[in-house]
Amino acid sequence: MDQPKAAPKHDAPPSAASPAGTPGGSADASAGTPPKADTWGAIPTLGRFPQLDRVRYPHDMRNLSVEQLKALADELRAETIDTVSTTSGHLGASLGVVELTVALHAVFDTPDDRVIWDVGHQTYPHKILTGRRDRIRTLRQPGGLSGFTRRSESEYDPFGAAHSSTSISAGLGMAVAHHLRAEHDPSYRERNVIAVIGDGSISAGMAYEAMNNASHCGPGAERLIVILNDNEMSIAPPVGAMSSYLSRLMSSRKFLSLRDLAAKMAKRLPDRLERTAKKADEYARGIITGGTLFEELGFYYVGPVDGHDMTQLVQILRNLRDADDLGPVLLHVITEKGRGYTPAESAGDKYHAVAKFNVVTGEQKKGPAGPPSYTSVFSRELLRQAEADDRIVAITAAMPSGTGLDKFAKAFPDRFFDVGIAEQHAVTFAAGLATEGMRPFCAIYSTFLQRAYDQVMHDVVLQNLPVRFAIDRAGLVGADGATHAGAFDLNYLGCLPGITIMAPSDELELLNMTTTAAAFDEGPIALRYPRGGGFGLDLPAAGSVMEIGRGRIVREMTRQSGPERGGIAILSLGPRLAEALKAADMLAAQGLSPTVADARFAKPLDTALIEQLARNHAVLITIEEGAPGGFGAFVMMHLAKTGLLDRVRFRPMALPDRFIDHNTQTAQYHEAGLDAQAITNTALEALGVGISMTQPLLKTAIGPKS
Repeated sequence: MDQPKAAPKHDAPPSAASPAGTPGGSADASAGTPPKADTWGAIPTLGRFPQLDRVRYPHDMRNLSVEQLKALADELRAETIDTVSTTSGHLGASLGVVELTVALHAVFDTPDDRVIWDVGHQTYPHKILTGRRDRIRTLRQPGGLSGFTRRSESEYDPFGAAHSSTSISAGLGMAVAHHLRAEHDPSYRERNVIAVIGDGSISAGMAYEAMNNASHCGPGAERLIVILNDNEMSIAPPVGAMSSYLSRLMSSRKFLSLRDLAAKMAKRLPDRLERTAKKADEYARGIITGGTLFEELGFYYVGPVDGHDMTQLVQILRNLRDADDLGPVLLHVITEKGRGYTPAESAGDKYHAVAKFNVVTGEQKKGPAGPPSYTSVFSRELLRQAEADDRIVAITAAMPSGTGLDKFAKAFPDRFFDVGIAEQHAVTFAAGLATEGMRPFCAIYSTFLQRAYDQVMHDVVLQNLPVRFAIDRAGLVGADGATHAGAFDLNYLGCLPGITIMAPSDELELLNMTTTAAAFDEGPIALRYPRGGGFGLDLPAAGSVMEIGRGRIVREMTRQSGPERGGIAILSLGPRLAEALKAADMLAAQGLSPTVADARFAKPLDTALIEQLARNHAVLITIEEGAPGGFGAFVMMHLAKTGLLDRVRFRPMALPDRFIDHNTQTAQYHEAGLDAQAITNTALEALGVGISMTQPLLKTAIGPKS
């Protein structure tokens, strides 16, 4: 993909006027506040890595020899390890792409050439090489760098990521856009676009939809290079000398010239023979390399290549960069997750996601033992139910550990199904199981269930099939930030007729709701629960079946002695109940002890409870861990239909209409205005009572970090 080389005008070293982090630019507030002066000297490892110290931006690498690039990769790996040991985060994937990251930025003219990283778990080395080394230890910290790529953070992040399998579609769009711009503006230089996608992400249907479309998108697609980062050895055989030789050969100018000559000769043949000659070329290379599938999708396949061999990577990437008229290319590289760090290489999960750790020993620094997580409580009860009912099956989309289904998989391997990164298939697969009398539990994070919305509506809810949706990570999720927040499931599920939606206020409620879901065969049912630990409640050996659509009064309003005697009712859905009870204590201190209720169900609503609260109180507050338009909107509609909205001061509390950046969960909910202090203020403002008396209680309301 030939291109004239222009002196990069965007790679000026940072200065006081151009903060380190974006060359000549700045990040917005959501990406953390960039330093006001050059902070390069504050890097704790400065001086330990001489080759890395010379590189602030990719243009500093482009005159380095292959041997110098190898040394740079070794130092970059050590810097990545040192960084994550102090910040926590996704280490294994980043260690696996160090050589590939160095080679890409050394060969291509980034950021003019676009490099798109699928998901983003593997981008820590990329961030270090693109002007963010001085801020890399703010990774996933409040106000610091994102754990994923983010357009607002750097021009070297051309597309934001965190959910999988989007890179090829985005890259194809960019490549076509560059071509269209170049057609209308002769001075505009077309760019190469490189999409790096893992072997797990490429299993998703969206990746194949993009590859299928690439062969029909015209000349713009010719500058698209897809790099398949295969770290599981699940697609190709082991890399050997012959495979490496063939990959270099097939990307070389000599081979491509011979192939071009053959193609020109074939064009002189009758159409039928020309098509036969083209197929012979594809299948000959497919037999040798295993790339026939990608050739059938219209890609020129190169690989497999050793993704840790810098000499090979640089040579092949240069060949592909400078080649003409290949069409879209797929380069298949084999990498090792956790490469170069013995504790990661020997760990079962290759240190995919780690806490802070000791670099020498690899020992992770675990916090003090706390109460069981909501995920583990769900997992425990599901196991118990499955022991008694062989119709119970469990489905997840590449998240067996995150959803707690890894224990189910060990106990019932024949009834456990990990479908890969394929949420759409997971939901419809569960629907098919339900049609035949099975009791499927489809455990998917809230943010990932969004990807299967049509299947939830059309294949499950419309047919009233009893699929159980275990929606983990509902609400705000801490360090993973807005990309993984479960903010919208109440909205996108609540508008569907006939679905039952439960939200536990604590781990005991979750235990009972899991039991309830297992027994519920009348239609689709969902239980949404948060990330993190519960409250340390004593749990019985078994859960109990709950009455569908019935909430509970947790605390009755006592006699009011304040200036407004109509009373306050707080109706909570989910774990905000704990904050509602704290707010009740704060209000009681002012003689305004409220009624506190736990809704339990977003659908069907406990209409009798709602009407009772509205009739007997001057103020009714709802609170939920979701976006506007969810539970509070359902309650308000019912109040409006019954005329009760005219007689009660209704105040719905939900997440603000904006994305909330990574932080601790406690800090996020404080920022969202969903903690005890905010509830107290809302109540007092609704009553027309001053809130100055409550301000000293703010520290208590915020509580410890989590």
